[in-house]
Parts: sequence; structure tokens; C-alpha cells
Amino acid sequence: MYRFFADPARIGEKQISITGSDVNHIKNVLRMRQGEEILISDGDKKEYTCYIEELREDEVLAHIMYVQEAGYELPSRLYLFQGLPKGDKMELIIQKAVELGVHQVIPVASKRAVVKLDKKKEEKKRARWQAIAESAAKQSKRMYVPEIKQVMTFQEAVRYGSELDVVLLPYELAKDMEHTREILGKISRGQSVGIFIGPEGGFEEEEVEQAVSGTAAQVITLGKRILRTETAGLAVLSVLMFALEE
Repeated sequence: MYRFFADPARIGEKQISITGSDVNHIKNVLRMRQGEEILISDGDKKEYTCYIEELREDEVLAHIMYVQEAGYELPSRLYLFQGLPKGDKMELIIQKAVELGVHQVIPVASKRAVVKLDKKKEEKKRARWQAIAESAAKQSKRMYVPEIKQVMTFQEAVRYGSELDVVLLPYELAKDMEHTREILGKISRGQSVGIFIGPEGGFEEEEVEQAVSGTAAQVITLGKRILRTETAGLAVLSVLMFALEE
């Protein structure tokens, strides 16, 4: 069953109004018809099972059959601070991170990041990344669409991460896997968790020190093999999803 998101202001007692790009998607891409059932999330906790009541030019009206509080979300908010990778790797990272339960993705312009985005390019990229997040959220039955934040400098990312309960920083020079297991094992449901992932060239030692002093980041290892930037964050998210899932 296809899933869509609706502004709570457009959710009535018996009917939901769908507007925006989803109207074209429902009518012309999926070619749905009156009477077909769909799922609609209010972007928080409620999931509505509906059938299409009316297809208008710029609006789709859905009749509410029943509503439930779906428990699809992780009990912890996970924040992925991703160093800007080359090419279109960010698209894959965002898609898979959303599937794994990330709350926000924060693109980070760290020192070794090859990619440099001016304001115009950044806004265009961010719009594309947000659309990918929405598509992945629909596919994976998320209750809301994770936000893709504006690109931050490393210093801005450290300040943003300082508000979180736990910050993890996988680092290729770290060793002690038993220490990593101990750190991950202490993370409990309900805590907010930040994950700092470097770009292709990794983090500079100075950046690691800044993260440790600014956010109390815990430096961890992901094993003896060197993981690509598009793999490292997803590996951590997978472990956390498994550990925190209720």
C-alpha cells in the first residue's frame, strides 16, 4: 500500500486533503483511482488508512477508514554528520540512512572534503537530497521525513552536536574493538546519538580533537578494514538500529 504525508492542518475528522507534488504522483504516475487504499502519516505518530474519495485537479481527497499510532520509529534520534563525499554518493547515503532510521542528516564541509558547494549549488543539491529522503521515508514506512540540514562547517557541526547525549566518531587510527563494543553497549533507548563520518580523506587529527573537546565525542573503531565514507555511517546506523529497536 502506498504511503504519503499530509500536513496535520489538512487532516479532518473523516477526510484528508493531499496537495502538492503528491497529487501528480497519485494521478499520473501511479494512476490510482477512486476507492484505492493508501496510508497517510501526519509526520508524527499517527497513521491513517484511507481510500481515495475524489481526484481533483490540484487536490486528492482521502476518506479516513481508521487511524492508529504506528511504532515504526526508533526510540532514539540518530543524527548523521556526513563529510561531503564526491559524486552522487550523498544520494545513496541519504536514501539508506533514512531506511535505517536516521532522524537528521547534516552534510559537513570538513577540511579534507574535495567537494565545495557555493550557495546556489548547495540549495539545488539540498532540494534534491530532501526529495530523496522523502521518497525513502515513504518506501520504508517512516512516520516522518527526516530533515536534510544545510551544509555546515566542521566547527558549526561540532556546536550542533554538542547538544546531543552521545556522539560517536569512527576513526581509522582507532583500534580497541572491545572498547567500541563497550561504548555502543551503553547507549540506551531515548538518547540522542550523533555520528561523525569523514569524507574520502577522513578527518584530520585536529578535527578529531575538536570533536572530542567540543562534543565529548567518543572515538571508536569499525574494525580492521578501512570502510568507504558511504559505508561507514551506514555500518554504525545498522548496529544502532539493531541495538535500539523495540
